[in-house]
Amino acid sequence: MITPDLFSDDATPAQRMADLCAQIERHNQAYYTQDAPLISDAQYDALFRELLALEAQHPQLMRADSPTLRVGGAVLDGFEKITHALPMLSLGNAFEESDVRAFDASNADLLLKKNLKPQGALEYAVEVKFDGLAIGLRYEKGVLVSAATRGDGFVGENVTANVRTIRAIPLRLMGENLPEVLEVRGEVLMQRADFKRLNDAQLARAEKPFANPRNAAAGSLRQLDSRVTAQRVLSFFAYGVGEVVGDFSQNTFTQIAAQLKALGFPIFSPIQPVLGADGLLAFYTQIQNQRDALPFDIDGVVYKINDVALQQALGFVTRSPRWAIAHKFPAQEMSTTVLAIDVQVGRTGAITPVARLAPVEVGGVIVSNATLHNEDEMRRKDIWIGDTVVVRRAGDVIPEVVMSIIASRPPTARRFEMPTRCPECGSEIVREAGESAARCTGGMICPAQVKQSLIHFAQRRAINIDGLGDKLIEQMVDVGLIRTPDDLYRLTMNQLEQLERMAAKSARNVLDAINASKKTTLPKFIYALGIRHVGESTAKSLAQHFCNLDAIMQASIEELCAVEDVGPIVAASAHAFFIDPRHRKVIAALIECGLVWENIQIDRTAQALNGKVFVITGTLPTLSREQAKHMLENAGAKVSGSVSSKTDYLLAGEAAGSKLDKAQSLGIAILDEADLYQLLQTAQ
Repeated sequence: MITPDLFSDDATPAQRMADLCAQIERHNQAYYTQDAPLISDAQYDALFRELLALEAQHPQLMRADSPTLRVGGAVLDGFEKITHALPMLSLGNAFEESDVRAFDASNADLLLKKNLKPQGALEYAVEVKFDGLAIGLRYEKGVLVSAATRGDGFVGENVTANVRTIRAIPLRLMGENLPEVLEVRGEVLMQRADFKRLNDAQLARAEKPFANPRNAAAGSLRQLDSRVTAQRVLSFFAYGVGEVVGDFSQNTFTQIAAQLKALGFPIFSPIQPVLGADGLLAFYTQIQNQRDALPFDIDGVVYKINDVALQQALGFVTRSPRWAIAHKFPAQEMSTTVLAIDVQVGRTGAITPVARLAPVEVGGVIVSNATLHNEDEMRRKDIWIGDTVVVRRAGDVIPEVVMSIIASRPPTARRFEMPTRCPECGSEIVREAGESAARCTGGMICPAQVKQSLIHFAQRRAINIDGLGDKLIEQMVDVGLIRTPDDLYRLTMNQLEQLERMAAKSARNVLDAINASKKTTLPKFIYALGIRHVGESTAKSLAQHFCNLDAIMQASIEELCAVEDVGPIVAASAHAFFIDPRHRKVIAALIECGLVWENIQIDRTAQALNGKVFVITGTLPTLSREQAKHMLENAGAKVSGSVSSKTDYLLAGEAAGSKLDKAQSLGIAILDEADLYQLLQTAQ
């Protein structure tokens, strides 16, 4: 240990405050990043108290990056939203050795087709997969200006005030020649020792303990009162970058990690390069053997192509990169007893048998319920009431019954028979030919389906009524306030204030959120309706193909089948939904309540790009591929993933690869980003 730095007595308050800020952050970096504290806790506390006192005496001199912001501040009414400059995408999963080898082989084959595969095995950067909460930290000129959760990958919650309380996160970056903008991505988590201390404190106050460290970290980060967050010890590890403007080399991922560490971010070792699938699997085994000895929870490891240029060439599929994958650890398993079996009714009426279990701890979480999926699966596994069964958390998340231990079956065990009537509404349960799930036929008269339909309607990815949680919806259905989505838009302050635990301010916030949700988009509206088999992607395809809701509602099954990615099953489901008079009534009522969406009518005859097929390849100077795709689709064009004789244009950036070669051989028009802007301007 060393003593704190000494300063001259004639330093001005501003100079002394600047010195204290620098010194405290240096000690934070030594403690959290280098794991090598330079002073004692008491000495650190003395520096901190001195800075607090000076800021109280001279509030006008307080810096935006002062370490004292870590003690928390004012209570917020709710979290604002932040749109990520670059999407925070999730990773695909691997569970078996064959998955990892297929991942490596797929990368190699795709790069070979692009004439980019390096000599020998591919090099990967490998790291642990933290079991925490993903966060994006935005620094401008080296100072932390905002922090956002992943959210839906495109829009997250502004948790800047809470993130400032985490001592492991630098408020100002170290070093010179800092980037103009640097978004650092990483994981906020709670270490096991800190989690135990938190739960001990919860129990001492006769408060409910947290289920696991991840829930504790997520709950701490999403406190509206940042002073609560400041009282809980959260850790942070950086693992990548998002938007970068300025001097920051990005040739390899290991290079990025080294730079982040130099800037003051904790980087959990090892982030190391390995070669090929054999190297990946060796690392997996190494970390799996060390898992229990780590101070925090992990649920697998992450593999990333190390060369950033190769990452860009491989690109993305849906919402995940082709060049990275998470290799999950095997689910942890325990045995317990089936106390009972009953059924749950889902949003679409699906009847799911659920095992009620003698509580058992699996992977650090107490499990008392587990899905049996459907009747066929339950019979295949031969699960009886009274059986001893093996339970696991599939992917370390979802509890499921793996098998029954038949040799331990007691004489009192009995088979469970699926009901013929819905336990919620008494309607007949039917199972259609070719389907594994039985379904309640009650539709909108079934309370369970009503609740789940409304929860689906209000969720973020659908209509997005911020703050309207599952419990509140269930309560409003139970007391008869709402039954269909349009009922939400007729709620009054007086009705909401009568609900349990609903004060005037909370009621006003709910009403404001409901009113704000009236402005949406056609794809979100279609998805919110909860049409069976119609997910977000299909809803978007329907909207782009038909351009307005009336056309979709009037379309035949044959016309619906003409939509990209829509097959006979989806088309039949959508057609059946829209011809149902009950659903038409709800849609009409929603429109009458004021729901509107932009671009519902698109005059395709006036669009020069109507029906034109584009392929995007390479790295564009300023636009991401998603941004370019969005611009083209808004102009009536279709964006495909592969070049063919039907392709009209290839939008090519740097390192375009084999798609450019094929387009040239087929005589397809090649555009750069400047050409795109000119074409779009002409098409308006």
